[in-house]
This record gives sequence, C-alpha cells and structure tokens, in this order.
Amino acid sequence: MRVARPWTTAGIVAGGVTLALVAPPPSSAAPAAGPTHKPLPLERLFDNRAVSDDTRPGDADFDGAGASLSAQDLGAAGWTPGRDIALDAARLTWPRSAGTRPDNVIADGQAVRLRGRGEALTFLVASSSPNGPGAGASGVGTVRYSDGSSHPYTLSAPDWRAGPAATKAVGLPHLNTAAGQRQETARLYAVTVPLKRGHEVASVVLPRDPGPAADLHVFAASLRQPAYGWTGSWAASTAGYTKVGPWTDQTLRLVVHTSAGGPRARVRLENTFAASPVEIGHATVALQASGAAAQGSPVPLTFGGRPGTSIPAGAQVFSDPVDFPVPADANLLVSFHLPGPVAAVPVHSQATQRSYLSAAGSGDRTAEPGADSYTGTLTTWPFLTGLDVRGGPGSVVALGDSITDGTKSTDDANRRWPDVLARRLRGQSEVPAYGVLNAGISANRVVADRYPGEGVSTDTGGVSTQHRLERDVLAQTGARTVVVFQGINDLRWGSSAEELIAGLRSVAARMRERGLRVVGATIAPCEGESLCTADADARRSAVNAFIRDSGGVFDAVLDFDAVVRDPEHPARILPAYDSGDHLHPGDAGLRAMAESIDLRKLMG
Repeated sequence: MRVARPWTTAGIVAGGVTLALVAPPPSSAAPAAGPTHKPLPLERLFDNRAVSDDTRPGDADFDGAGASLSAQDLGAAGWTPGRDIALDAARLTWPRSAGTRPDNVIADGQAVRLRGRGEALTFLVASSSPNGPGAGASGVGTVRYSDGSSHPYTLSAPDWRAGPAATKAVGLPHLNTAAGQRQETARLYAVTVPLKRGHEVASVVLPRDPGPAADLHVFAASLRQPAYGWTGSWAASTAGYTKVGPWTDQTLRLVVHTSAGGPRARVRLENTFAASPVEIGHATVALQASGAAAQGSPVPLTFGGRPGTSIPAGAQVFSDPVDFPVPADANLLVSFHLPGPVAAVPVHSQATQRSYLSAAGSGDRTAEPGADSYTGTLTTWPFLTGLDVRGGPGSVVALGDSITDGTKSTDDANRRWPDVLARRLRGQSEVPAYGVLNAGISANRVVADRYPGEGVSTDTGGVSTQHRLERDVLAQTGARTVVVFQGINDLRWGSSAEELIAGLRSVAARMRERGLRVVGATIAPCEGESLCTADADARRSAVNAFIRDSGGVFDAVLDFDAVVRDPEHPARILPAYDSGDHLHPGDAGLRAMAESIDLRKLMG
C-alpha cells in the first residue's frame, strides 16, 4: 500500500542461517519485482523503520501514520538490538538496526535466499495500517527448493495494535508518535509455516503487497531445525502468568517424572506471557532421592557455555546438552536460582506434584544435594516446560485438559493416563518406545481462551488449544504422534457441537500439515457435575459421533468414552472410575483409559 520505493537486497543472519532478499525472477507465483542484486549486509536490507527512541519518537514511521515501537520498551522486554530470540524452537535475531535505521521489510514479492533444511519456516511479523488498528494482513508466498520444486504458503500477520494477545511473541505497553508517547499495547508475532520434510530450501518468496488497507512487515525469518537425535521425555504447558512472592535471591527445585531415558539431557525454560526478562543464575539436574534431596551431587547445566542466562519476554531457552544418564520412569530434580526479584511467573498450575523452594534471600542452592535449604513447597511448575533425552524414537504428545493434566489423580504418584501410557510403551517391543509429553491444561478449551494471553491473572486455564498449538505441540522435541482428547470444557461452557467440531478439524489439519499423526479420543461423560447438563451431554454425543467417523480428519480413534462410561447409564462415569466429582476419572479410570489404547494406533 506504500508509495513505490526503490529497494535493494541484503543478507540477514537469522538462527545461524544467512538470508538474502533479492528481486524474484518472473513466475506465476511471484512476478518480478526488480533487478537481481548481490546480497548485502543486514542493515541494508530493510525498507521500513518500526522502532524509535523515546527521546525522538517521530524518527520512525511503522504504520504510514507516524506511529512506531518504543526502543526503550523493547529493551525492557529483553529484545535488544542483535539479540537472538528463541520462539517455538526457532531462533530469530532481533534486528541490530532497531531504533536507529530501517529494521523491517514490507513484503511485496521479494525473494529471500534461505538455504538449508528444516521442519518449518518461522517469520517474525506484524501488520500495520495508516488508518488505525486493523484486521491484519495476509498473502501467498512461495518456498523454492534446491531440487527445483516449489510450493505456495500463506503468511498471515496480525495487526500490531489489534492482534490477539494469545498468540503474540512480545507485547509492549506504548506507541511512539511524533506528538509523543501513547499508552497503548503494541505486539509482534512469530508465525510458522510448514516445509517439505527432507527437502533443502533454496529461497522463499514473500507475499505481494496485500493492498491499500495494510502492510505486512517482516523483521526476521529462520528455518526451524528438527531436533535430530533427541526425544522429549517430559513436558508441561504454560497455563497462565501469576503473581508470586516476590521471589528474591531464591532457588526453585522442581520435580519432574521422565517417560523415555537416555545418556544425555537438556532442559527447556520459557518466559511465556511475560512482559520482562527473567534472570537464571545457575541451574542443575539430579536424580531425586526423596523430597528435595538428590542422589549424589547435582550436575551443573550451562546455557551457551555460561552458567546462567537471561530469557527475554515471551522467549525460551534450551540448556546445553549435558552428560547425565536419565533413567526412564524416574523422578528428576531440576533446580535453578532466581537472583530476582521475580513478582510474576509463567506457570503450569496443576502439577499434581510437590516441588520445592528455598527461603527468600537464601541465594544459589542449586548445587546442594541435601534438602535442608528447601523450606517451602510448590504445587506448580514455573518456567520449566521440557526435558529432552539423547536418542530414542521421538515422542507422543497428549493434548488435552484437566483429565490429561491428571487432576484428581494421586499427588506425587505419576498416575496420569499419559504416565501409564509411557510405562506401557516401555514394556513392549511391538511399536517404538516413544516418550510421552503431557500437554494437558486444567480448564483448557479448544475454541476459546481462558487466560487472555497477556497480563498477570489468577486464571490458569491457558489460551485455547488453537492458540497454543504451535508452542505446545508443533514445536515439541521429537513429536511424532498427537492424541487429541479435549472438548468437555467447551461444551460445559456453552459451545455448540458445530463450533467444537470446527475447532477440532482446524487443530487436526494444522498438525497433519506438519507431518504429525493425529489420533482423536472421544469425550468422556460427566453427568452429575453441575455444568454437565442434558443439553451438554447431547452436544457431547454429537461431537463423539464426529470423532468416531470423522471422514479422515483423524488418522485413528481412541474411544475413551466407551472405556469409562457406565454401561447402565452412559451419560455418567462408571462409579468405580469416578474420582468423586463426576467429571474427572480417578486413578482406576485413568489407568483403564491408558490400558485400552491399541499401541499400534500411535504409529503410521
């Protein structure tokens, strides 16, 4: 939509991959946009400036109306010029020129030379409009491969002022304008599109200018590399952002239970939903003896060779691989020091597992094998979202709500149905002994957000499955198969069967597009719980009929409804399987669900 302008090519270093924008050659997918030039350095790539210093707020014009992002807000979020930002397992570089020179390109058919192999392509984007908050921008580009093949992709960028909080990469509290700073939220987004697995990318053609209503801005792009040789052994999904403490100069010692084992390990920490960076002083991993006590001395973890790290707002970090033999079906202690102060944390709220916390001001206790320093307890998992092991065949992701999360199962006993499934997989040889990753969130829904995705809140029901799918499934280490067991909360809170079915279709399509096997599970009954009305049960039956005969939406089906329902009264859970609240199966019901799974359905 902008007035025509000359543009040149340039090289970007993003995620360790060199990119170069060049004018695309003529083709039906991307007509020529100008002469081809030799790639140039990063700073000469961009043709738009989105970031201004607060002392000179009129120096940038992101949206064509004189508004821009605040360099100080970005710095306060940890998004400093040239900083590598890890988002959904992709590593992107925030422009080094941000705040001083052009820092993004307005998509208009440019061809990006992006060489290498990857499982997906991630863009850091936002759209803008000179007419105020808009509906976003979308366009079709082309991925070209070294073997001469190509395929189109759709890149959609939410509006930087009106886009959803639930899927943002980072949110900022101000807009800069020539007239001064305004208190208004601005957001940037990481958007991922699929690639042909096993094919080498040669270039990526950006979408054409979407028209006069909006511009689509690209700040960075990177190939997301597969985690070759790694298997996800444990995971937890971030469910909200809650107030704590504040914690100051304290150490967290979190207890996690492995599924797969391996000779080396790494952990993943995430600062999801946060508005500011968090400092990690030191971190260790150890086998649990009992409580907060370790078997032997905890093993130090490093991050890029350093003992600690800073995680920008919204970003994640993986520790360096460490020689630490991880047993299958074992409890580990992952400890990390927070120099603090930390007033709010991204959290998985329903751990069904007791973890530990040292006293305020007690300092770095990560290396201590004993339990004496850990005087407090936690029933949540803050920051920690994954533990991977070297080797193995990959992982099954259990995508669900509180029943998958393990609500009403016995605390500290690892009797969630994904735990039982993991033990079954290790005790047989008919199918690969996959790791099992629990992506359940209590109170979560498929089609509507519980937690809005921004700000401190007491609601830890998570953003919707559709909004968390990239983070909690598609970016998981070694994901091969996904079991989708979700929907009862949508129905209990009034969603129609048609709305839920449409949501499940969308979720399944996105996962299959990325090459994952998708297994649907029918929704269990809940008569007797206050929101499980006869109407809700009728809608549940309609959704289950779709799941059982989806016409190919799912690769296989698990009939959990048939497993746990009372044969004499199918609208309710069999009393022997009922935890007592009529909604959640207890230990016996969860075990029956896991034991009913034909393991062959988990592999294609």
